[in-house]
Amino acid sequence: MQNKKKHDQKKATVLNKNNTKQFILFAAIGAVGTAAHFLTLILLVEAAGVSAVWATTAGFMVGALINYFLNYHLTFKSDKAHHEAMLKFFTVALVGAGMNMLIMYIGVDVLVQYYLLVQVAASSIVLLWTFSANKLWTFSEKDTMREIS
Repeated sequence: MQNKKKHDQKKATVLNKNNTKQFILFAAIGAVGTAAHFLTLILLVEAAGVSAVWATTAGFMVGALINYFLNYHLTFKSDKAHHEAMLKFFTVALVGAGMNMLIMYIGVDVLVQYYLLVQVAASSIVLLWTFSANKLWTFSEKDTMREIS
């Protein structure tokens, strides 16, 4: 019993080897989604005259679509039905989008900082949120919501 408890604690540790490798892959895939996000952001701000806050929201959703499919197949190697995994993934993404918008609003509109620098900070913070939430909820092998209720 003691061995199983130690094994479960080790498995749950965020900084174990498997999680570290998974986080690196998640971050690399996130870089692809982030590139699409930034491209959308820059094009909408510079070419279409859209405000940075709304442009980053559109860019965030473009990046989220790319990230979903790549993470589903590569990072988490999920076999969950898309209707379940995608709903959870986009719930996490919507919370992340809200965080992203809030950070952009505070950084750009309140603190009057350069929008691309603020976006780098926002992307870093949201990366930590999305990895944790997707690992522990979206692509979890166990249905943690059933365990909670």
